[in-house]
Amino acid sequence: MKDKMPSEQTKEVLPLVLDLDGTVVRSDMLLEAMLVFLKKRPWDIFLIIWWMLKGRAFLKHKLANETDIDILSLPLNQALLSYVAEQGERGRPIYVATAANISVAKQVAARLPNIREVIASDDQTNLKGPQKARVLQERFPQGFAYAGDAMADLCVWKVAKAAVVVEAPRQVVSAAQKHTTIEKILPRHSLWKPFIKAIRPHQWAKNGLVFVPLFLAGRLGDAQAIMATILAFWGINLVASATYLVNDLLDLSDDRRHWSKNKRPLASGDLPIRIGILSVPVILLLGLALSLLAGKSALLIVIAYIAATLAYSFGLKRYPIIDGFTLASLFTLRLGLGIAAAGTVASPWLLVFSMFLFGSLSFAKRHTEVSGVLLRGGDEVRGRGYQTLDLPLILANGVATGICAVLILVLYIIDDAFTQTFYGDITWLWGFPIFLFLFISRIWLMCQRGLMKDDPVAFAIRDRMSLALGGGMVTCFVAAWIGIT
Repeated sequence: MKDKMPSEQTKEVLPLVLDLDGTVVRSDMLLEAMLVFLKKRPWDIFLIIWWMLKGRAFLKHKLANETDIDILSLPLNQALLSYVAEQGERGRPIYVATAANISVAKQVAARLPNIREVIASDDQTNLKGPQKARVLQERFPQGFAYAGDAMADLCVWKVAKAAVVVEAPRQVVSAAQKHTTIEKILPRHSLWKPFIKAIRPHQWAKNGLVFVPLFLAGRLGDAQAIMATILAFWGINLVASATYLVNDLLDLSDDRRHWSKNKRPLASGDLPIRIGILSVPVILLLGLALSLLAGKSALLIVIAYIAATLAYSFGLKRYPIIDGFTLASLFTLRLGLGIAAAGTVASPWLLVFSMFLFGSLSFAKRHTEVSGVLLRGGDEVRGRGYQTLDLPLILANGVATGICAVLILVLYIIDDAFTQTFYGDITWLWGFPIFLFLFISRIWLMCQRGLMKDDPVAFAIRDRMSLALGGGMVTCFVAAWIGIT
């Protein structure tokens, strides 16, 4: 973008220079590029390390050439853009100066109005900190105002005549106030709320499956088994949260284009990408430590869960039907974790039942996504292998696997339950498949009516009818266990 001579009205007005990362864009362009690269070529992570050894400018240049960031979906800071638009309407000259690579910076700047020039990094120079301050002093000897967000921008604010501080920590605001005039402050919101939302504690309800083997094996009087299961439960909670972060980091572009997932903390920019990346190993290690305390077998199953989740995030999610099978396997691994932690014997009935039941719920989730795309006039789901033409197949698979789960439960009661000694009155179990059938039917009824928003498990724990049906299933099991007559 070529510079234009300022009008007479704006000669005395300080040019406003905008940073991109964390300022105009609620993201980090280098981290965005690295995630896009690793999603497509995870085996080339050592190539990134090699580029990094040649300097950050070279790394940014190579990633800009090797990746295709979805620029149009990047979350912009609307509060700052409103201020910039207001200043531009008054004739104030607006510039961009960023450490992002020049090719990426120009694409982002094309989304902004009234940008006169883009100053950015190339393959030799990383325009950050002192280097950016020097370049801007030379470019604007009459002075300038600078909009930034981080401690790295302090070098620029020291030589600027004014500062616009954008969603910066308190210490950054205080440091900027010591060195220049503050033109405007856009306050930073707490990161705790988006962080908690990003790790999805509401999804921990799924991990309650680890307690099922404890109940089915009649080990409620075994304190050691109970403690090991509790440790396994919290271990899988933390590990699952870490994998949710990984999944969201890899799906940033697809989530931003989604009608509901675009509100997720990482996709929307409410939670910085760097915090998401740094949180993953910390949460993961804590989860693995708790799993180890639950036993070596429990740890191995948790590691298998991590491997399956990463395989899903990096590729399996893009294969129709296989994705549903993978999600069902993750639910079944939770049961396997409970079996290992409690030291019980694996029941083939329970594991097969789990595969079909959660396979049905997984297809319900895909049905909701594909239906949403169809209603919005699309023909395929971004980041998935499904097309809207697949909707009848997803419906058929989902209902069929759900009914198979009911059938497997009936066969278990007939063939196996009557031989178990821990049941007091087996007759009560016959109510279980009835309530299960009604629950599965309700899930798919909601899907067909378009009332299922996203995750059927999340829907079920908020839906009164589903909770009542779940309560009926629990009542039947407890009554059979304690032998109510």
